[in-house]
Amino acid sequence: MEEDHRLIWESSQPESMVSATVGRVMGTLLGARPKKLYDAVSRLSSAPNRASPGSLEDSLWFFHKYVKDAAEDKEALDHILVPMIEHSLRCKESKNGGQVLILINWLFQDELLFQALATSLANVFVRKEDRYIALGWCILVRNLLEYESSSSQYSMIGIRERFTDLLKILCSSMSHLLSIVCKGSTLQGGFELPSRLAVSAADCLLALTEALTKKVPSNRMTSNSSALNRPISLVPSSTHKKAQAVSKSSEVSNMDMEYLFWDHLEELINLTQRLLAWSRKSRPLHAKGLEKVIKWLQEIKGHYGCFQDEAGSKILKTGVMLLSSCWKHYGLLLHLEDQKFSQHYKNLLDQYLSGIQYYTDNHTGGHTDDKDGGAETRKFFLNCLCLLLGRLDSKKFEATTVEYGMQISDVLLPQLHCADEDLIDGVVCIYKAVIFKCYSSGSSVTNTRLMDSVLPLLLRLLDERDGTARAVVMLIAEYCSVDSQCVQKVLERIASGNVLQRRNAVDVLSELVHISSDSMNKLSHLAWQDIANKLLECLGDEESIIREQASSLLPMIDPSLVFPGLVRLVYSSDERVHSSASDAFIRVLKYHNQKFEVICMLLDSLSNLNASVDFQQTTGDIGEGSKFDSDRVLGLIPEWTKSVQDWDCLIGPLIDKMFAEPSNATIVRFLSYISDHLGEAGDLVIHCVLLHVKGQREIDESLLARPESRTYANHDSVQMQQYLFERLCPLLIIRMLPLRIFDDLNSAIMYDKLLIQGIMHGDDDINNHDSAAALLLNRAFHKFEFDDVRKLAAELCGRIHPQVLFPILCTELEHAAASQDILKIKACLFSVCTSLMIRGRDSVTHPFMFKIRKTLETMLLWPSLNGDEISKAQHGCIDCLAMMICAEFKTPESFASTSEKITIPGKKVDGASKNSTLTYVIHQFVHNKDEDVSTSDLSNEINAIETTVQLAFRLCMANVLISACQKISDSGKKPFARKALPSLIRSAEVIMQPEIRAACIQVLFSAVYHLKSAVLPYSLDLLKLSLKALGKESEKERMAGAKLVASLMASDDVILESISGALLEARSVLSSVSMTDASLELRQVCKKLLICLTP
Repeated sequence: MEEDHRLIWESSQPESMVSATVGRVMGTLLGARPKKLYDAVSRLSSAPNRASPGSLEDSLWFFHKYVKDAAEDKEALDHILVPMIEHSLRCKESKNGGQVLILINWLFQDELLFQALATSLANVFVRKEDRYIALGWCILVRNLLEYESSSSQYSMIGIRERFTDLLKILCSSMSHLLSIVCKGSTLQGGFELPSRLAVSAADCLLALTEALTKKVPSNRMTSNSSALNRPISLVPSSTHKKAQAVSKSSEVSNMDMEYLFWDHLEELINLTQRLLAWSRKSRPLHAKGLEKVIKWLQEIKGHYGCFQDEAGSKILKTGVMLLSSCWKHYGLLLHLEDQKFSQHYKNLLDQYLSGIQYYTDNHTGGHTDDKDGGAETRKFFLNCLCLLLGRLDSKKFEATTVEYGMQISDVLLPQLHCADEDLIDGVVCIYKAVIFKCYSSGSSVTNTRLMDSVLPLLLRLLDERDGTARAVVMLIAEYCSVDSQCVQKVLERIASGNVLQRRNAVDVLSELVHISSDSMNKLSHLAWQDIANKLLECLGDEESIIREQASSLLPMIDPSLVFPGLVRLVYSSDERVHSSASDAFIRVLKYHNQKFEVICMLLDSLSNLNASVDFQQTTGDIGEGSKFDSDRVLGLIPEWTKSVQDWDCLIGPLIDKMFAEPSNATIVRFLSYISDHLGEAGDLVIHCVLLHVKGQREIDESLLARPESRTYANHDSVQMQQYLFERLCPLLIIRMLPLRIFDDLNSAIMYDKLLIQGIMHGDDDINNHDSAAALLLNRAFHKFEFDDVRKLAAELCGRIHPQVLFPILCTELEHAAASQDILKIKACLFSVCTSLMIRGRDSVTHPFMFKIRKTLETMLLWPSLNGDEISKAQHGCIDCLAMMICAEFKTPESFASTSEKITIPGKKVDGASKNSTLTYVIHQFVHNKDEDVSTSDLSNEINAIETTVQLAFRLCMANVLISACQKISDSGKKPFARKALPSLIRSAEVIMQPEIRAACIQVLFSAVYHLKSAVLPYSLDLLKLSLKALGKESEKERMAGAKLVASLMASDDVILESISGALLEARSVLSSVSMTDASLELRQVCKKLLICLTP
């Protein structure tokens, strides 16, 4: 019968039949109950004869025979290993998964089968590129490495006896395991999460490293086990005799295994780094422990790794032993999946706390560390404590805190006195997790009592500036983040006279602010207001470092809590407070540089402060008698503007606020400080303005007819004032824009195409266009408008490009002159003057300027009375002509434009001279039109009226020249004097009318007074002319001559030197006048001048 079985086995069966048979056998064996399978193995070992077909023993016999033949033929054992791996994966969570270990333990009792099976097990993991095979392999190998706990109810003598050799074989798989770990992460929310396979690979790798640190049993080769080292005999004794004995495994010492472990230190570091990346999100305390383990491993490598030669073998041995002994605990605590961890974690916790306490008592004296190994050992236990507590789930963590919280606190508190920063850091992390985190959740009354007992002890440690204080700062800040009472106790310390206490208290607030900015804020609004107020007080601290720290923290607090007090401090008369507050103010704005609501808070704070009547009296921050000056705060705005990246998101809301509060002068001042940036977004600004303007109602005669429309002080006119400011608002915003915005004729929003085309075709209607220019022109020249609005609009019209402005302005002025509309005339004149002042030559040389000048001449010929509206309009005409003259001399290039010959009375004017306003004015002044007109055909009455009007007109021209002398720029004084004075001097000698001669001398007096040294070439002629005037019959001429003398004598030394030769003659004339003139006033003037000439 046995021979038949042997023949069947030895016959050449097709591969598929063998595979099928092996598959059925493996199914039978792995499907059997572990106890039944173990008993069957035991029976078969004692009675190796072939059992009855179909029995469990028969399957075992076939299984053993197959493995043995494959081992002898050096064939792969995939047919039995793959089912074992798949079974391990299926039974991972089951208690009935011991079949695989029972079979492997049985085979391992034969050294030949052990070598074949262990080698094939290591190889199949690398060869099979299948994730499920890899996952099952990791589970199987971990169970194999942890056989003592995996199948404790069965004897695993085979695995135990071959364990050391098994480790050496499996170590070859470490690099592949690490590769799976490193590639098995996915990024989610900025954190790495491991795959199921990566978790199993990491745990398997940890189990392998742990196994390398275990001691090899000293009685490994016992007499009982020696028999098991022989090949297992499952065939008749005749066959057994043919089998050769397999040599025993060589003795491997504990040190050999530890050195083998050392050789994989780099893999160990890489593995721990991956574990750290996976723990950051869900297990922060565990992650902190991993950080310290990685640091320690790297230090071990750096310190001992260089001693590889024989001379350094003792040092290296120390490092190897240190690594092995510590990793026994670290490895145990790093597992990601460990079902048995909950059964013994309390024992481990007791060990670690006892270890810390023991080394604290034996290696420290008082509160100073003796720098020996005690600190390092305590760091080790602290790391283990971090790893252990950090891997507990929330329920177990809370229970552990309740049970061990006080003990943990008592053990850890003395560690804060250690000088080792890593040790302190570990203590802080545990405190945060065990005490403060649980307290913040409010889950236990015990935790609350614990915190109340710990806090006073921690606060007392804030009296010095050392490592302990730095650690306590972080702890207390953590507690303050969830407890307002703790905040108040810290704030009390800021008022301390002890500098160190104040600095530590501010450090706590600094940590608190940073903690709150990174997580959900659990403090009350009132607590944050107290913090903000205390930091504002710190801006006046005598310690600069405290002021600087407070200044840097204020931006991180809600601006609504900071701005009101901070703005007040900027006005402080204390320079130290003012400087710190200004710095903090800028930092707050920069920190929130894209948030309009923060700017809104600033503007509201300034407005409220301005409206506060008792601000000066209650604070004493503003000097006595001074007024509120928003510029002291707004002057800091340019520094903030440098940090703003996107103005578009601020400009729209700012303009909305301006229209919502049109009477708020603070907003206007603020906009003036960012005008350059408004200009960069000019189109957006104008677009927002025009949108708001569309919603405003038009003004009419009935509104302006109300008495309060002219006097805004009346209490009943509040609504009228509001309406006035609404009309002013868009103009105030447009005034902020730079001139370059008005220069772009292609800007559709500044000058719409219809407006440009209308001007080109002679249609100057400005009421039906949607552009900024049309808005300004409409409000300047509308029939019904507030005076303040009309004036500002007229000023802004002066910025409009001359090609657009002057055609419209010329028409409006002509119509206004025809109807003697004084309001519109003033608006036109103001616009012309503004344009001349801003644009100079571009405006004065515009073709329409000649027509405007002719209209001015017409208005100056109107009869008027002193002080009436016409007289006021004529004064505007005089200033406008003076501005034209100044514009001609604004730049050196404009000198040529005034080179036309200026005529004197009796000579005709060249037609080209009309291009020069100066030529025109002088000609109109000195030329008597009555001399060219025959009066024989005119009635005496009409002639008298015309003569009076003509005289008044010429005197207006004199006033134009006087005004020009007053307004001319420094660069234009000499060219102006060179062109005007020779003609005026010559004309003064030939003019027939005394009034005009007196006016001419008055003009020359004004020239000497305002042009200064520019009159030097003409000073002697001017003196001679003034002396002649003193001899004239007209008192006005004589007085004008005296004033001219006085002006020359009060001039610069160079002028006095140039007229010194004629001073004797001047003295004689003045002496004569001072004694003989009929005018008392003139005699007194001459006497004063004589005193000046008396040596």
